[in-house]
Amino acid sequence: MERKLTAILSTDVKGYSRLMGDDEEATVHTLKAYRVVISGLIEQHHGRVVDSPGDNMLAEFASAVDAVNAAVAIQDELKTRNAELEDHRKMEFRIGLNVGDVITDEGRLYGDGVNIAARLEGLADAGGICISESIHTQVRNKLSLTYEDIGEQEVKNIATPVPAYKVQLNSDAPARRTVSSAQSARISEEKSRYPRSIPALAAMAVLLVGAGVLVYQEVAQQQGSFQKAALSEQAPTLALPDKPSIAVLPFSNMSGDPEQEYFSDGITEDLITDLSKISSLFVIARNSVFTYKGQAVDVEEVGRTLGVRYILEGSIRKAADQVRITAQLIDATTGGHIWAERYDRELKDIFAVQDEITQRVVGALRGEITQTELERIRHIPTENLNAYDSYLRVDWSMSGASRKQIMPRHAGCSSRPSISTRSLPTLMRT
Repeated sequence: MERKLTAILSTDVKGYSRLMGDDEEATVHTLKAYRVVISGLIEQHHGRVVDSPGDNMLAEFASAVDAVNAAVAIQDELKTRNAELEDHRKMEFRIGLNVGDVITDEGRLYGDGVNIAARLEGLADAGGICISESIHTQVRNKLSLTYEDIGEQEVKNIATPVPAYKVQLNSDAPARRTVSSAQSARISEEKSRYPRSIPALAAMAVLLVGAGVLVYQEVAQQQGSFQKAALSEQAPTLALPDKPSIAVLPFSNMSGDPEQEYFSDGITEDLITDLSKISSLFVIARNSVFTYKGQAVDVEEVGRTLGVRYILEGSIRKAADQVRITAQLIDATTGGHIWAERYDRELKDIFAVQDEITQRVVGALRGEITQTELERIRHIPTENLNAYDSYLRVDWSMSGASRKQIMPRHAGCSSRPSISTRSLPTLMRT
C-alpha cells in the first residue's frame, strides 16, 4: 500500500432503483452504453477508471482541472443522449469531485478522500456536479464556469463538515464567478419580477445584447491573441535551473473583504522569504510573482515564463481570531498536484502554519530539511499579533504602487527592499 494525492470523481445514477423496478433489461442496456461513454471521456481527460460496481463509477485524475473538465463533458454528453429517451427512462448521473490524500492498494483507492467524493455525489442534482473546496480552489480561476457556494455540509461518516460547491452547468452568470445560495435565490427572485407582457421588446433586447456580445467577444479574442503573441515574444521560455525551483503565487484573499488583501499578501511574502533561506532551492522573488496577483493563470505557462518547475499557490480566509489557509504544490511541467492541505487554526498559530507549509514544500522538493535550515526558518517574530497585523498593513501600503510596475520576466529582481515579518521585533524597537 502507498499514499498519494489525487483528484477523485465519483458518480452514480439518480433514481437507479426505480429504473430497475420499471424495466431491468432496458436499464442495464442503457447503463452499459453510458458506462462506455463515461469511461471514454475519463480517458480523454487523462483519468483512470478505478472501479464500477452497480451504478457507481470511481475514477482518479492527476489534475483537478482535468477532473472537472471530464465531469462537465460527461454531463453534456449524457444530457444529449437522455434527450432521445422518454422522460421516465432518462438515466441522469450525479457527480462528486474531491482532491484528497488516498491509500492505493492493487489499483484501488481507499480513504476519506474517496468517501468525501462519494458524499458530494449525493449532494449533486440529477445531471449535476458537486465539488469540494479543495477542487474549487484549484479550478475557480482556470475554468469558465460558475460555482454556487452551498456552505459546509454535514455528511455521513465524515467527522467535520465539508465545504461544497455546485457547478452551474447552464448558468448565464459571468465566467469564473462564485455565488452563494442566498445570492442564487435573489437572482431567481429578480428574474421572476420581469414583466411578461412585452415579449417583442424582450426579444429585441436579447438580439441587441447578443449582437453586442458577439462583437465584444471577437474584439476581445483578437486583442487576447495579440497580447499573448506579444507576451510570448517578450517572455521566452526560461531554462530550468540545476536545483529545485519554485514560484509562490500570491495567495487569494477569500475573506470577502478587500481590506484583508494586506494579510494574504503578507503571508505570501513570508513564505517566499522562508523558502529563500534554503540554499538548495531556487526561489522566484516577490515582485516577479506579484505580477500574477488577481489573474487567472495557467501554472504551466507561469512555470515556462519564470523558469521554475514547481508552483505553490493557495488561499487565505481570516475572520476575527480564526484563519483558514489552503496550500497546494503543483508540478508546472505537468500540471499535476504534488500535495494539498488545509489549515484551520487560531490566528496566534499563524507562524507555526507558515513553518509547516515551508517544511512540507522543502520535504516534497528535496526529501529532507536539515536541522540548521529548520532552525533558520523556525522563528516567532513577535507574540503581539496586533503589531504583526499593523506591520502587514504598512508593508502592503508601501508595496502597492511598486508592484504594478514589475514585469514577470524579471525573476529574482526587486524594485524595493523586501522586509520579512521575521524581522518585526527589530522594526518595532527602531
